Amino acid sequence: MATEGFTTCLWFDGQAEEAAHYYVSIFKNSGIGQVGRYTEAGPGPAGSVIAVDFTANGHKFVALNGGPQFTFNEAISFQITCENQEEIDYYWTKLTEDGGQPGPCGWLKDRYGVSWQVIPDGLLDMVGDPDQEKAARTTRAMLSMGKLDIAALEKAYAGE
Repeated sequence: MATEGFTTCLWFDGQAEEAAHYYVSIFKNSGIGQVGRYTEAGPGPAGSVIAVDFTANGHKFVALNGGPQFTFNEAISFQITCENQEEIDYYWTKLTEDGGQPGPCGWLKDRYGVSWQVIPDGLLDMVGDPDQEKAARTTRAMLSMGKLDIAALEKAYAGE
């Protein structure tokens, strides 16, 4: 019988184990599981890592050393919903350091090219508010930001 839930497979070119340790170091409720290694049957060098099971923030992942054929792009991203500005600042800093790239509207890429959205809890309610003026003000404020500023978003929403 299959277990419930999903496991996200992230494709790397030789950095699977390094990436798994990186993500586990950033997120709470995280850990490394099984590390699978190539055998003499290949296609990678015998003994090198083929895949690493890990959990980050309670979400199951497999980091796969699949080779250079595929790379990450913005078509897939992970949303990190934060309770306060301190959390936004933490994740933004951790995920952009050492080669990560900040982007617009709370989006960023980490050092491996994985896209993340670091957003405050309630943002979707504000930009989707039935009051079109509130939604528009909040959206305009968000569009002007890289890392999101909760206080500025709330002021825009309130019309201040």
